Amino acid sequence: MERTEKIVAIENEYISGVFGQYDSNIKKIEKAFGVAVVNRGDIVKISGDAKSADNAVKVINGLIDIAKKKEDITEQNLQYLIDLSAEEKIGEVGKIYDDVICLTTNGRPLRPKTLGQKTYVDMIRNNTVIFGIGPAGTGKTYLAMAMAITAFKNNEVNRIILTRPAIEAGEKLGFLPGDLQQKVDPYLRPLYDALYEIMGAEKFQANMEKGLIEVAPLAYMRGRTLDNAFIVLDEAQNTTPEQMKMFLTRIGYGSKAVITGDITQIDLGEGKKSGLFEATKILNGIDGISMITLTNKDVVRHPLVQKIIAAYEKADARRDRKKNEREIQAKHIFIRGKRK
Repeated sequence: MERTEKIVAIENEYISGVFGQYDSNIKKIEKAFGVAVVNRGDIVKISGDAKSADNAVKVINGLIDIAKKKEDITEQNLQYLIDLSAEEKIGEVGKIYDDVICLTTNGRPLRPKTLGQKTYVDMIRNNTVIFGIGPAGTGKTYLAMAMAITAFKNNEVNRIILTRPAIEAGEKLGFLPGDLQQKVDPYLRPLYDALYEIMGAEKFQANMEKGLIEVAPLAYMRGRTLDNAFIVLDEAQNTTPEQMKMFLTRIGYGSKAVITGDITQIDLGEGKKSGLFEATKILNGIDGISMITLTNKDVVRHPLVQKIIAAYEKADARRDRKKNEREIQAKHIFIRGKRK
C-alpha cells in the first residue's frame, strides 16, 4: 500500500502535553494506526497509508484542542479520540471542554468527557424527564447528580430527591442491623459518595437536616407529589413496571426527573419485567421526555472497563445468536414431525 506523509503544526507550548511523558501519547497513536510520527520543532510529520495517516492527524489535532483548553490529556481522552477517529464528529470534541457543569469541593471543574455525555447533559437542561441508559462507567448517575446540585445552587429547584430501588446485586445480604435508615443506607451509598465529592460532606449534611436534600429508597416515593424538585432515580433497571409508573406519576410542577440505569444488569427475580425497559418503549416520542443510550465509547473509568463491557456485549450477542438458531432448528423439527 502506498505511503503518504501528513504535516501538523503544533505551537511549542502544547508539544509536551500532546506528546505525553516519554512520548507515550504519540507511541500509542503510532501503534493504533500503524504510522510513524516524527517531531521537527513545531512541525509533526505523520507517515503511513493514507487512511491511517488521516486518522492519526485527526487524533493529534484533537489533542491540540484539548491542550489549548488547558486540560490534562489523559489515557481516557486519548483512547476516546482514537476510537472516534473514523467518525465525522471527532472535530466537535473540543466543544466538550467548554461545558463546565459545576466545580467540585476541591475546585476541579466537572464537565462531560465524551460527545455522548455532552448530549446527555444538554438533554437534562432542555427536558422535564430524561432517561439515561448505558453501561457502568458512562457517568449517568454522576452527571445527573452534578446537574441536580447545579440547579439547586442556582435556585431553579427548591430541593433534590435521590432515590433507587433497594435491590441486592445478585446476592442476598441477609439481616442488616440498625434502624430503617441504617438498613437502606448501603443501597444508597453510591449517591452519597457523589454528593460528598460535588457538594462537600458538611453542606450535604446541613441540607439533609433542613430537608432540602433527600436520599431515600424508591418505596418512600409512593403517595407523594414532588413539586419544584430535581429527582434522580438511579439503578432504574431494577424497578418493576408498577414501580416505574408510580415514580413517574409523582412528578409535580417545576420538577425535573432523571432516570438512569443499565438494562444489561437487571437484578430482579426471574420472570420479572424491568420497568426501565418497558418505559423506554411506552414513553418514546412523547414531547418533554428525552432518552439517550450511552455506549462503551462513553466509559470514563479505567480503559479496561471499556474492554470488559465490549467483551460481555460480544458474549451476549453470541449467546443470543445460538439461542435463535436453536429455536429455528426446533421449529423446523416440529414442522417436519407434523408433516409426517
